[in-house]
Amino acid sequence: PVSIGMSLDIASIDTISEINMDYTATIFLRQRWTDERLCFDGNKSLSLDGRLVEMLWVPDTFIVDSKKSFLHDITVENRLIRIYPNGTVLYALRITTTVACSMDLTKYPMDKQTCTLQLESCKN
Repeated sequence: PVSIGMSLDIASIDTISEINMDYTATIFLRQRWTDERLCFDGNKSLSLDGRLVEMLWVPDTFIVDSKKSFLHDITVENRLIRIYPNGTVLYALRITTTVACSMDLTKYPMDKQTCTLQLESCKN
């Protein structure tokens, strides 16, 4: 198995819809793992064009309860791939996602809602 480190920053919560029972957020997702096949000599990291991600193994992370998501692509896809000499890969993305959030509005306007943002990975 490959151990994957992950961090997530919420850049913005764009909308909350009690009608659709969802919210939309823009997030920065960073994942880090080591792939010994990518080791190279040197002491500086390599930053690769995001289009090269198709040539690498990347984790199959997904957002649980996502209704729709998109990767920002102005002016190019907003993803970064950095490879370090020891084979460590840093993979970063900017994503906007609309996520289901089951709300209980029976005590409105004195209610309090909790919406989650969960990430998972499929096992092969």
